[in-house]
Amino acid sequence: MIAADTNVVVRLLTGDDPEQAARARRLFETETVFLPKTVMLETEWVLRSLYRKNPGAIIDALEGLTALPNTRCEDEAAILQALAWNRQGLDFADALHLASSRAASGFATFDKALIKQAAPMTQAPYEPS
Repeated sequence: MIAADTNVVVRLLTGDDPEQAARARRLFETETVFLPKTVMLETEWVLRSLYRKNPGAIIDALEGLTALPNTRCEDEAAILQALAWNRQGLDFADALHLASSRAASGFATFDKALIKQAAPMTQAPYEPS
C-alpha cells in the first residue's frame, strides 16, 4: 500500500498538470492507495480555496475518490459522514472534527455558529462553561 500526498490527489482530481495527472492516475490504477484524513482535509481546502471549486463538486470528487477500488481511507466512516454533513452545509473541517470524535461523550467548542449549525445533524457540540 502506498500513501498519497495532497498534491497527487489534487493532480488526479483536477488534471491541471497533464503529465502529473497521468502519473497520479497510473498510481491509483496500479497500487492500493492509502489516503490519510489529513490529506482529505487538505484536498478539500485546496479545491475550495485555491481552485475555487463549488462545494457540491468537491463533495462529489471526494466521494468518488473514496469509492475507487484501490483506495483505502483512514477512518473512512468519519470521512463519509463528514462529506454527508458537508453536503448539508456544515464546513468540511468542522464536520470531520465532529465525525472523528464519535468515541467522545461530547465536543467542546467556542464556535457558536458550529454549535447552532451542527445541532440537527449530530450530538450537538457545546460551549464549555
